[in-house]
Amino acid sequence: MTSAATEPKMSFAKSIEHQRRAHAVIPGGAHTYAKGDDQYPENMCPVIARGRGSHVWDLDGNEFIEYGAGVRSITLGHGYKPVVDAAHAAMTDGTNFARPAAIELAAAEKMLAMIPTAEMIKFGKNGSDAVSGALKIARAYTGREMVMVCGDHPFFSVDDWFIGVTAMNAGIPEWATKQTVKFKYNDLASAQALFDQYPNQIAAIITEAETGEPPKPNFLHDLQELAHKNGALFVLDETITGFRWANNGAQGMYNLKPDLSTFGKGMANGFSVSALCGRREYMELAGISQRERERCFVLSLTHGAETPGLAACMATIDAYGATDPIGTMIRQGEKLREGLKQIIAVKGLSDFIPITGKPQLVMFGTLDEKRERSQPYRTLFLQELLKRGIISPSFVVSAAHSDADIAKTVDAVGEAGEVYQRALNDGVDKHLVGRPVQPVFRKWN
Repeated sequence: MTSAATEPKMSFAKSIEHQRRAHAVIPGGAHTYAKGDDQYPENMCPVIARGRGSHVWDLDGNEFIEYGAGVRSITLGHGYKPVVDAAHAAMTDGTNFARPAAIELAAAEKMLAMIPTAEMIKFGKNGSDAVSGALKIARAYTGREMVMVCGDHPFFSVDDWFIGVTAMNAGIPEWATKQTVKFKYNDLASAQALFDQYPNQIAAIITEAETGEPPKPNFLHDLQELAHKNGALFVLDETITGFRWANNGAQGMYNLKPDLSTFGKGMANGFSVSALCGRREYMELAGISQRERERCFVLSLTHGAETPGLAACMATIDAYGATDPIGTMIRQGEKLREGLKQIIAVKGLSDFIPITGKPQLVMFGTLDEKRERSQPYRTLFLQELLKRGIISPSFVVSAAHSDADIAKTVDAVGEAGEVYQRALNDGVDKHLVGRPVQPVFRKWN
């Protein structure tokens, strides 16, 4: 085990210079807020040059074990050959055409076979496309404008109806923010109260099945029943839980039959594909066959059926049938979770670095001396792990994480914990190399 005194010294000079140039032409220096420099310790923001499996290398040649890869979209590992080969073969025959490509039906049928509760599907490019598409359908079907979302779940869409109710709502009209209301997870009464407050106005309930906290017995079923009782649709956002909880998603694990469900992230191992799935009665509003209701413009994207992404999706589904990546993520995630809990307990930090979540979605907290959430302590923890070759906005594994990766990570957390403990005793500022990281959703820089 490497002591703090002999920890490897890394240079980030090339990454720093790259980001200096990037900030001049890209707002924030990144195209995804979660990847921004403000999310990592100052002057320790590696710019990735390449990845393989669970490891990445930055512009300076530093090697890292990476967690939460691709904002949790990588489930099979970087450069997974069957997926890459499938995407390459598709693109050599053309990526986009004036008419539908044959692969669109093949991908749709393969995805629907994996999600048996759904009867029809539309492909998009990211989870926001799919969730906002579900809301459009719900509004068109019900003739209502409002939407109820779970206020304990962090993200549903980049569109106005959701971002308007976050702290980062500049540029969004006030009328849009009034269309979205929030209920509390595992609190059916809070959802009922909103239906009572806004009778015949709410088109849909949109929720994830689970994030860090598991659902109480029958909560999700009761929530769907409540939606139907009040004339609303029940939309299950499986952008994260899909391709991580079970092959047929959290809806399969919990025996749910949502009206509409959405998928993204892991469904193509990092390629840009998402899906809106659902019952024919609702999905047909986006089609050209039904005559009973007005047409609903849903998910008509120039690149919505780009062939390499659909080929990658099909190859990913094949891998899920042949190699059981979810089982691997559960096994490796459990090893990591238990190893982290043990080493954190040994360092006397169980009250300060809580480890939460399912094995395939392990998260951590960073609390200060008062046991309150702390951005400076998060910065310190990330800083010390980066020094030891770990990129860890979370501890979310892929099926590529090996036993050696997990052992090295646990050792690194133990060493980082020693620094954390000293910071609790003599102040975190003495141990930070720069400014603290910031929450993504904040009103001011």
